[in-house]
Amino acid sequence: MSRAERFLSSLRLPQELLREALTHASYANESGLPSNERLEFLGDAVLSLAVTDILFRKFPEREEGELTKIRAVVVSRPVLAEVAHKLGLGRFLLLGRGAEEAGAGARPSVLAAALEALVGAVFLAHGFAAARELAEELLAEEIARYAQEIPDYKSLLQELVQERFGGLPEYRVVAEDGPEHKKVFTVEVAAGDRSALGRGRSKKEAEQAAAKRLYLSLTTPETMGSSGA
Repeated sequence: MSRAERFLSSLRLPQELLREALTHASYANESGLPSNERLEFLGDAVLSLAVTDILFRKFPEREEGELTKIRAVVVSRPVLAEVAHKLGLGRFLLLGRGAEEAGAGARPSVLAAALEALVGAVFLAHGFAAARELAEELLAEEIARYAQEIPDYKSLLQELVQERFGGLPEYRVVAEDGPEHKKVFTVEVAAGDRSALGRGRSKKEAEQAAAKRLYLSLTTPETMGSSGA
């Protein structure tokens, strides 16, 4: 039994609910079965609450702003997609013929959506406590990693922008202030119709600051909901 099969079996979901959680819209359109989009919607909210609760209890010394930033990264689509990829979940997605031929099962947005749908399904079948336990099991490493490290927001932003806009973020220095030995750089990063500014003692530091602001802006619930799967 593969890792993905063991994982799916451990969820103890009714077959119809499991099938729905793994059904991409392309397959639903061809078969008439419900897609996983409603479960994804539910799972997104449940996962956010579960991670919020985990962080609140695990890091009593952390301020609200810091916890918000950790949560934003942990529940972001690039991170969720990587977790789903490691599980091998793509092999078990129900995809329409065209989507399967196009390799949709490997797309980060599709993988992340399926993982969220499974969390939503567990919530429906077993309640919030089980969904929270699943979230902690799936994301424990990511929570530990991003709580201890300063995330590489440039890399995270690049993955997100490639998936959402089909291109790369563009950085440009818009200002250099101060004397040569204490110069402060202001960098603008743009992607699609969104942009953000960051400041730092070096161009690299300013780029990271700008990437962080744009990444967190793009991964808020309202902007996440506007992205396609």
